[in-house]
Amino acid sequence: MGSIDKYIFRTTLASFALVLVSLTGVIWITQALRGIDLMTSQGQTIITFLGITSLVIPALVLIIAPIALMIAVSHTLNKLATDSEIIVMNAAGFSPFRLFRPFFYATCVVALMVAFIGAYLAPDGMRRIKQWDAEITADVLTNILQPGRFAQLDQNLTIRIRERLPGGVLAGIFVDDRRDPKERVTIIADHGTVLKNENGSYLVLEDGNLERFEAGKRDPALVAFGRYAFDMSKFSNQRDTILGIRERYLWELASPDENDPVFKKLGGQFYAELHDRLMAPVYPFAFAVLTFAFLGTPRTTRQSRNFSIGGSIIAVFGLRMAGFACSVMAVKNPTAALVQYVMLFASIGVGLWMIVGGVVVEPPAGLIEAINKSNARLARLFGRPATA
Repeated sequence: MGSIDKYIFRTTLASFALVLVSLTGVIWITQALRGIDLMTSQGQTIITFLGITSLVIPALVLIIAPIALMIAVSHTLNKLATDSEIIVMNAAGFSPFRLFRPFFYATCVVALMVAFIGAYLAPDGMRRIKQWDAEITADVLTNILQPGRFAQLDQNLTIRIRERLPGGVLAGIFVDDRRDPKERVTIIADHGTVLKNENGSYLVLEDGNLERFEAGKRDPALVAFGRYAFDMSKFSNQRDTILGIRERYLWELASPDENDPVFKKLGGQFYAELHDRLMAPVYPFAFAVLTFAFLGTPRTTRQSRNFSIGGSIIAVFGLRMAGFACSVMAVKNPTAALVQYVMLFASIGVGLWMIVGGVVVEPPAGLIEAINKSNARLARLFGRPATA
């Protein structure tokens, strides 16, 4: 790779990284705000909140990366054109196809990253989210108990907490247990935590009092305790998590278990998701080729690039929207996946033909004439009359 190729390669990847981080950060914040109840209503720490919400980032990058590459290629080409570097390189013997080489190298890097994310990293992150969420919501203490409210867990069992403190600590705990017809137990504790082990789930109460009313006795038995374990195993909701389609690795989608209940029920979605993952690394090539085809040909500084920029945006986003539509239709009609393959490789072929042929994308003469006439009317309408 020559010095010019290295310069363009570094500039493109640097722009790509900046755009990718910026777009992903903005979208991640909007997604993370949906999980803010992890800290507010469920009493989880900021570490848990950030850990769970950050696991969705690979899935966001999978969608954003090709678009970020398109913006990076457009920025690099616009920079080269503004500094007249494309014209100089063309005069030095660089054909448009030769100039495309460093952009191709940068696209290969992005495509490899997208392939790894789609095959392993994104489904692994979604899988961890589901498992982590199952651990958090497994116990009724996390799911039902709300500060300041009486929660009836069983027909004759009521629990109330005053507030949730950082670290999963429950403050101001009140328990009224009347499940045993021979006695009634009332417990008031300063604070407590949830303990889970191989024996079950327990609400460990600390610094409180236990009042026991036994049938046939006039006076209750009052016991002050420093630490008391209240068995909550009956109300534990732990069960095996069922992985959805987005949580499956690429090889699991390619050869699913025929006895998998999800596959039996949603076989079409397995098929559509598999082809989405396979086509994900192809989109960066399609976007880069189309963008370069519209913007990579040499032009003078007097030639407007606005029409070419608009055309590249329409082509890229039109291809992406058509891809989304085919993905949806592929669930019920497998032919739609084949159509998506044809669209992607046809767009790459057309873009390469434009690059090799040096096709310059310019607005039609009729459009330019209509714009000039419109500008002349506006000048006559709002402009000042010429003076000698």
